[in-house]
Amino acid sequence: MTGTTTHLEPRTRTRTERPKLYKVILLNDDFTPRDFVVKVLKAVFGMSLDEAYTVMLTAHQRGACVVAVYTFEIAETKCARANEMGVSAGFPLTFTSERED
Repeated sequence: MTGTTTHLEPRTRTRTERPKLYKVILLNDDFTPRDFVVKVLKAVFGMSLDEAYTVMLTAHQRGACVVAVYTFEIAETKCARANEMGVSAGFPLTFTSERED
C-alpha cells in the first residue's frame, strides 16, 4: 500500500426528544354538584364510574387532584372541553394543566 491512511469520523446519532408531559388537575369548588363532576370526568377523560367518583372525592377532600397526564396539546384540549362543560351548565368547575417535572 502506498502511505494512505483512513480516518474514521465518529458517527453522531440524533435522538428525538420525548414530548414534555402535562398534568390535568381538577380543582375543588363548593358549588359544582358531585354528580356533574363525575359526568364530566366520564365524558371528557373516558373514566369509568368508579374511577371518576374516586377522582372527584380526592379533589373534594384535598382541594385538587391530578386527573391524567398528557402531551401539551391533548392536556389543553381536555381542560378546555371540561371547563366549557362547566360553564355551559352554569358551574364554576375548573380544570387546569401544568408541566410535569
